[in-house]
Amino acid sequence: MSRKSETIKVLNELLQGEYMAVDSFNNFISRLDDEKVINCFKEVQKQHRENIDKLATYIQDIGGQPDENLGMKGKMGEMMLNMELGSKTDTNAIIEKAIEGETKGVNMAEKVLRGDLDDRSRDIAGEILE
Repeated sequence: MSRKSETIKVLNELLQGEYMAVDSFNNFISRLDDEKVINCFKEVQKQHRENIDKLATYIQDIGGQPDENLGMKGKMGEMMLNMELGSKTDTNAIIEKAIEGETKGVNMAEKVLRGDLDDRSRDIAGEILE
C-alpha cells in the first residue's frame, strides 16, 4: 500500500470516529432533560461535525474518498451504547458515557498522530485533538 493510500486509510478511520461521536451525542441528547447539559453536548457535537468537514475535505484534497458512514464498528458501538444505557435517562450516567467515548476518541487520534503521516496530515489530525 502506498504512503498516500495508508494516509487516506488512517484519516478515514479518524473520520469514522468523528461520525461515531456525532451519532453518540444524538443518542445522549435524546435521553437528556437538563437544558444546560443538552446545550453543552450540542457544542461538543458541533465540534465533531466541524472535524468531519475538515477531515472529509482534506481527504478529498489529497485525492482520496471520504468514508462517510459509521461502518460495522460504528454500528456495533451504537448497539453497545444502547445496551449499556438501556432506557436510562440518568444525567450522570450519560455524562460518564460521553466522557468515556471522548476519551476513546482522543486515544484514537493520538494513535493516528504517532503513525507515519506527512506533516500536513499530522497537522490536520492534531487539529482534531484541539
